[in-house]
Amino acid sequence: MRAYIFGLIGLVFAAQVSAFSLSDLQQNPTGEGLKSMLEQSTQIAVAQLSQPGGFSNNPNVHIGLPGNLGKAARAMKMLGQGKQVTALENSMNQAAEQAMPEAQALLLDAIKKMTISDAKGILAGPNDSATAYLDRSSREQLRSRFLPIITQATQSSGLAQQYNEFAGQAVNFGVIDAKNASIENYVAEQALDGLFTIMAEQEASIRQDPAQAAGDVAKKVFQLLR
Repeated sequence: MRAYIFGLIGLVFAAQVSAFSLSDLQQNPTGEGLKSMLEQSTQIAVAQLSQPGGFSNNPNVHIGLPGNLGKAARAMKMLGQGKQVTALENSMNQAAEQAMPEAQALLLDAIKKMTISDAKGILAGPNDSATAYLDRSSREQLRSRFLPIITQATQSSGLAQQYNEFAGQAVNFGVIDAKNASIENYVAEQALDGLFTIMAEQEASIRQDPAQAAGDVAKKVFQLLR
């Protein structure tokens, strides 16, 4: 009986230590472990997506034509008539890759501004909650940074004007959504989606295996959450 009681006391004490440690990490200072993890996932995602083929060679983030245009494009490729479609898609993916380096400084700045309240919400959230926080807090600014670079890159291909003219008409027939009628806006949104997709993958991976975290504080945070 004595051993059983001491065992229960030990379990309670361990739980209290764990709870204290997690609380302490949330306050010390402003979720440094989370910041470290987000900095790591940001740097990995930007490095991966900004290299040649970062978008075009990754099926999870590859940018194809939107809506029913994409379906028609795939059919044209299967019939051996998709040369111009492939050129346009290559242009879109390369534009996203060229814009990606603009993301790093802005995201790192957003990470520094994370509050204790933000950190608590993220720690209690799902496997992509830290990435979702950055998406909410940074997407508009990132889009503004991306658009000029994407516009320059797509215009240089000579195919952007043809897309915009055709897409403008396609909207009237419900072939694509109005938000995708501009190639620049479409590629910017797809680039942002791709960025946060890769960051979410990194976050989930670190949550599942804290040993992957670059910093000791980040390791401790996610070990406590498991």
